[in-house]
Amino acid sequence: MTADGAAPLVAETRTEPFRVVAAGKTPADRFTAFAAASTPTLSRIAYLLCGDEHRAGDLVQLALERTYRAWTRVEDGDPFAYARRVIATARIDGWRRTRRDVLSDPADLRPAPVPDGTRTVVDRDRLVRALRQLPEAQRRVVVLRHLLDRSEQQTADELNISVGSVKSSGSRGLARLRELLSSDGTHDVTPTRKGTVR
Repeated sequence: MTADGAAPLVAETRTEPFRVVAAGKTPADRFTAFAAASTPTLSRIAYLLCGDEHRAGDLVQLALERTYRAWTRVEDGDPFAYARRVIATARIDGWRRTRRDVLSDPADLRPAPVPDGTRTVVDRDRLVRALRQLPEAQRRVVVLRHLLDRSEQQTADELNISVGSVKSSGSRGLARLRELLSSDGTHDVTPTRKGTVR
């Protein structure tokens, strides 16, 4: 109401912050929506790290399970980053246990040939094949640093190596990838401004 008792022409705005609450949504509902939206991207990350669709599925399942258990802590932050870190950490633990990794050829996992018009899938397969030919230390650094956009310090922390080792392994790994992909008839591998590989 105005001073003379008339109703204001424009609704008054509130200056204090407000919070939008989704009525009827339980934490389980919100996690289910997160899992449905994030699974495709998490699967691609896991596949690039291990080069095997079955192992990638196991890594994603583990990441979603741990994210669900930590949901009350991570929901208001960045649950995707949490799940991605679970995948990277679990894969690194697997590398440390096996020490020598034998990867499946992606072509062996597909009963039918890749149809025309799927350039993205073909490029991904070529990249995974090239990654398989890198030494283990270089592959770890290239995937974490350039495909997952981790900083040099984050990569060093996750792999428990020095920043200098990250730089040298990353440089040698990218040089080898350029050589492998160029000989395969694909474009050069160059880090973009965000650190990803194209």
